[in-house]
Amino acid sequence: MKKAFFTGVFVVMAACGFAQPLARETAGPGNGSAGSDTLTRDQRMAWWRDARFGMFIHWGVYAQLAGEYDGHTIGKAAEWIMNRGKIPVAEYHKVARQFNPVKYDPDAWVRMAKDAGMKYIVITAKHHDGFALFGSKASKWNVVDATPYGKDLLKPLVAACRKYGMKIGFYYSQAQDWNNPGGAVARKPTSEGWANPDSAKIDAYTAAHSGHWDPAQTTDSMGDYIDKVSVPQVKELLTNYGDVAVLWWDTPTGMTDAYAGKLHALLALQPKIITNDRLKRPDFPGDYKTPEQKIPKLSDLDGQDWETCMTMNGTWGFKASDHNWKTPTTLVRNLIDIASKGGNYLLNVGPTAEGEFPQPSIDALKAIGVWMKVNGAAIYGTKASPLAPLPWGRCTVKGKVYYLSVFDWPADGKLVVPGVKGEVKKASLLAGGAALKTASGADGLVITVPAAAPDAIASVVKVELK
Repeated sequence: MKKAFFTGVFVVMAACGFAQPLARETAGPGNGSAGSDTLTRDQRMAWWRDARFGMFIHWGVYAQLAGEYDGHTIGKAAEWIMNRGKIPVAEYHKVARQFNPVKYDPDAWVRMAKDAGMKYIVITAKHHDGFALFGSKASKWNVVDATPYGKDLLKPLVAACRKYGMKIGFYYSQAQDWNNPGGAVARKPTSEGWANPDSAKIDAYTAAHSGHWDPAQTTDSMGDYIDKVSVPQVKELLTNYGDVAVLWWDTPTGMTDAYAGKLHALLALQPKIITNDRLKRPDFPGDYKTPEQKIPKLSDLDGQDWETCMTMNGTWGFKASDHNWKTPTTLVRNLIDIASKGGNYLLNVGPTAEGEFPQPSIDALKAIGVWMKVNGAAIYGTKASPLAPLPWGRCTVKGKVYYLSVFDWPADGKLVVPGVKGEVKKASLLAGGAALKTASGADGLVITVPAAAPDAIASVVKVELK
């Protein structure tokens, strides 16, 4: 996915994403420079803030290799295999000739996301290997023209999302591209101390220090790439698939304000769309921040919208040798922790080359769905906890209702909640709805709970204030 963020200067800029200026409260998408509609940012963000939980899907030619090339396991993330293995362009194109996901069932994918309690899906329309999951007139390096499958993979997924009321978003690697000539490769000229380099300086730097490993990658300049591939493909994504809820940019390698401006202007095609903060920092902050593979500390948060993206195992794309799967307990508690801090959780699945979700992903989604079916009210539409950190769990709030997600059930049957202000109208368990007794104690609100926890992952106590 985005491993370039963890090299050199990108560590600070992108791995966390918390050093950006405030996104401006304006009509129109992103930073307000495009779009003439009357929707405010709050109106565009409303569904996203209510959703709290979405699915990320990383899928492409790299799934065919599944982390293996030339008889060797390539280290780190599977979707970076072309880069890590320095696979020549012509050789990587041969891999695409084997990519034939005949078991692809987008209806099943969306149903699994919906049953897990997810409200939106973001899929890699084009990752850093430049391979497009859609038919594109801008580049033949796409699923329709370069594979035996020969069909657009996005259209049926979009249709399934419409069918099940799921929001659809597209991830697009706007700058980094290892196949289309002129695409950048995990470098950023500002590491040379340039505050805002012009296009000519970018291209000169890229030619000399790009990290490209195949001459075929450099037959065009980056400016050519932006004009010939990136801009036309983003336009295709924003015009050929109906309403698009999210455009998820990634790795602004070598981006200038001029390049970013061309892409940002296209957002006017989708007046309701929201975007993340990775188009080009700092002048294009987008609508929300994107900490990756981590949940920020409270001290890192500044009141802005944010979304943690995270893998279920150790890689974004499918890797046959990666069995380091997170448990359902970890995944659910991550979701609760994120919601308690006012964020969203974008949880990744990396389908196989055949088009199937790995079985551990399916099992995890089912387990999350079981918990969400009972306790989803503690997640959807909630806001960050107003309480000090709780030693036994997390808190989310909706109006005058507190949802207390208890990880460590009190052995003495007394749940102590410091900092709750106001008279309690009612306290109850979300699981089953049993009423609970409350009292004011020296250390805060005291709730008498059953001896056994209703849920081994997290039991939710609902407290309604008068």
